[in-house]
Amino acid sequence: MLIGTVTALLANYYWVTLDPGNWPCEKLLCKVRSRLRKTGQQVFVGDRVEVEEPDWEGGRGAIARILPRTSSLDRPAVANADQVLLVVSTQQPAFEPVVLSRFLNLVEYSGLKALVCINKVDLVDAKQEQEILARVNYWGYQGFAVSALEQRGFDALEAAFQGSITVLAGPSGVGKSSLLNRLCPGLTLRTGEVSDYMGKGKHTTRHVELFTLPKGGYVADTPGFSQLELSCDPQQVAHLFPEFRPYVADCRFRDCLHRDEPDCAVRQANLERHEYYLDALKEAEQKWQIQSATADAESVEKVLSQASGNKAIPKLKSIHRAQSKRTERQKLAVHTGQIWVEEEADEEDEED
Repeated sequence: MLIGTVTALLANYYWVTLDPGNWPCEKLLCKVRSRLRKTGQQVFVGDRVEVEEPDWEGGRGAIARILPRTSSLDRPAVANADQVLLVVSTQQPAFEPVVLSRFLNLVEYSGLKALVCINKVDLVDAKQEQEILARVNYWGYQGFAVSALEQRGFDALEAAFQGSITVLAGPSGVGKSSLLNRLCPGLTLRTGEVSDYMGKGKHTTRHVELFTLPKGGYVADTPGFSQLELSCDPQQVAHLFPEFRPYVADCRFRDCLHRDEPDCAVRQANLERHEYYLDALKEAEQKWQIQSATADAESVEKVLSQASGNKAIPKLKSIHRAQSKRTERQKLAVHTGQIWVEEEADEEDEED
């Protein structure tokens, strides 16, 4: 039995790096078996898969089965990741604690471990470097200060990668591709300059790919993020801030939102990210209200046609549903002065 890890997606093909063994080649370019595709399972980069019928001479094979996942991310689409390394820069673009905090919230919500890499420390003095590191540590995260330009601080970073699948993420232009070029000698990933107009980076990574690190482990380079939307139950937001956790149990109310409730231990602690928390809470509440308004309270479901796989979806309230064809014809008749003859709605209209 051949077992390997999906390391890259190429159109409808997948590069699978085989587990160590006496194989004629280390990688196979594989298609997915039709019987597996019919189950609706989607193959992600990072998936552990079983490969059948290897064509060693042609370097081809077929993915027959996806092994159970330990974790799964949708954006970016990566399976079996252990941790996320959030890369930020000291300058060009400037360090933005609000943006880093939002990335950290998203990683916390995913359930993965979060690490922080502060790149371009060659652009600031030692005091500024330590201030940023101390800030990250105070928030409850391990920070790594590196310089891809001077190749400084990489020993500790490489040690944190060993034996793990690490997802690289962060704003554009902070040097993720330059970081990978230093971690993996021989790579020639395209790097991009920082926009002079906006002071932000330009996207250079176009797809997700796993790279094997010389000292062990995989790292996934992911496309740059432009939107950081947090969608969760408002009651969960406080748990996305590690420094809040020691104080939550001391609040007077068990359902305290740490906003204006009396005897709130979190507010009394004067934590730096409390302001960031309030913004995240407001966004979560707005999204929660929209979700509640666009679906019936009883989660009434309707079944789509067989062409859609008989999939059950929430049925929208009438104010949010598109008008039926019958209603549209009635309005058109009134508008044009025609006489409308009441007819029994057909099955298609009723479904609308």
